[in-house]
Amino acid sequence: MAVRAGVVVTGTEVLSGRVTDQNGPWVARQLLEMGVDVAHITVCGDRPADLTAQLQFLADQRVDLIVTTGGLGPTADDLTVATVAALCGRELQLDAELEQHIDAIVQRWRSRMSTAVDSEPLNAGIRKQALVPDGAQSIAPTGTAPGVAIPATGPLPAILILPGPPRELQEMWPAALESAPVAAALAARSEVRQSTIRAYGLSEADLAATLRTAEVEVPEFGDLEITTCLRLGELEMVTRYPDSADAAYAKLSAQVAETHGRQIFSTDGSTIDDIVATRLSGHLIATAESCTGGMIAARLTDRAGSSAYVTGGVVSYSNEVKSDLLGVPAEMIAEHGAVSEQVAASMAEGVRRRVGVDIAVSTTGVAGPGGGTELKPVGTVCFGIAMADRPTVTRTLRLPGDRASVRALSTTAAMHMLAAALA
Repeated sequence: MAVRAGVVVTGTEVLSGRVTDQNGPWVARQLLEMGVDVAHITVCGDRPADLTAQLQFLADQRVDLIVTTGGLGPTADDLTVATVAALCGRELQLDAELEQHIDAIVQRWRSRMSTAVDSEPLNAGIRKQALVPDGAQSIAPTGTAPGVAIPATGPLPAILILPGPPRELQEMWPAALESAPVAAALAARSEVRQSTIRAYGLSEADLAATLRTAEVEVPEFGDLEITTCLRLGELEMVTRYPDSADAAYAKLSAQVAETHGRQIFSTDGSTIDDIVATRLSGHLIATAESCTGGMIAARLTDRAGSSAYVTGGVVSYSNEVKSDLLGVPAEMIAEHGAVSEQVAASMAEGVRRRVGVDIAVSTTGVAGPGGGTELKPVGTVCFGIAMADRPTVTRTLRLPGDRASVRALSTTAAMHMLAAALA
C-alpha cells in the first residue's frame, strides 16, 4: 500500500488505564478499509514533550498522515493543538468565525444549565479552542472542540487533530476526510479488498500449516496480506489484497475451505451472531442459564430487531430456581449433579415449555475459580438445545482459562450450537 498512517492517542487517563482507548482501533479500522496502511498506534499522556516525541517518531517512520485524538478541550491540560503547531513551526491564530460558532454551542448548553457559570473563564476556554495553526484548516465541532487538519510541513506529514470523545470523533470523521490536507495525504492510496473467513474449533497452528502450503501453490500469494486472530474459540483470517490479486485470493479461500471445511462457518465476513439471527427468523427462542448468568440472552439481544425472536429467559443459578421455575427434578440434580447433561437438557426443555417457544438453549457449569471436582473440574460446562418435535441435544465441554474466559467461551459455544441446530 502506497499510503501509511500513524495514530497518536493522547490522555493521561488512557495511559493510566482509567479509560479504555476506543479511538485508536476505530480510526485504524476506518483507514485500513480505505486502503491506508496503519503502521503504528501509540498512547501518550497530556505532556507536550511526550506528544512531540510521538509525533516525531511517526514522522521518522515516514508515514503520510498522523491522526491524533484527544487534548482539544478548554482546560489547561488540553495542549494538542499548541504542541502540534509548535512542532510544525506554525503560529496560532484566532479564528473569529470559529469562536462565534463554539460560543453559540456553549450558550445553548448554558441555557439548559440550572447553575450559573463564570463567564470569563468560559470565554477564555472558547477562545482557546478557536485557535488554529496558521495555514491549517479547522473542522466544525460536533461537541465544542473543533478538529484541525494541518498540511504536510517539510519533513512532517499531514496531521489531523481530532477530539477525544468517541462520539464526537466519529461524527467528525467524514468532514475530516474531506479537508484539503487529509485528502491530499490520502490521494495516492490504492484500492484494496478485504475478505474475512471465520472458523470455530480450528487452531492457529493448523491454519498456519495450510497457509504455508498455499504460499507455494497459490500464484501471487505475496500480494495477499493475511492476518489471523484467535478470539473466544473462533479463528478469524482477514486478507487484504488489490483487485489484481482476486484470483489468488479465490484459490487461497478455496484451499482453506477444502482443508478445514468442517470448521469454517463463514466465508463472507458474517459473524456467528449474524448467522444465528438469520436462522432464528420464524422461530422464538428462550434461554436458561446458570454459569453464563444471562450472557447468552445478552448476546442474542445485542442487535436491533431481536425482539422478533427472543422471548425471554431464566438465570437459574441456584438448584431451587432450576427446580421451582424450570421444573428440573430435585432427584435428578441429586443423582447427576447440577452440572450434568441431564440437568442441562431438563433446563432447556423446562424453559421452552415455561415461556412457550420452539427453541431453547441452556448452560450449567463450573466457571471457577472454585467448585471443581476430579470428575468435573473447573471449566466443565454442559449445554442443552431443546426444539419442538426434535430430541433434545446436549454437549459437555472442558473450557480453559479463568472464570471470565470460561463464561465467554461458553457463550460462544452456545451460539455455535444454536447455529448448528437451526441449520
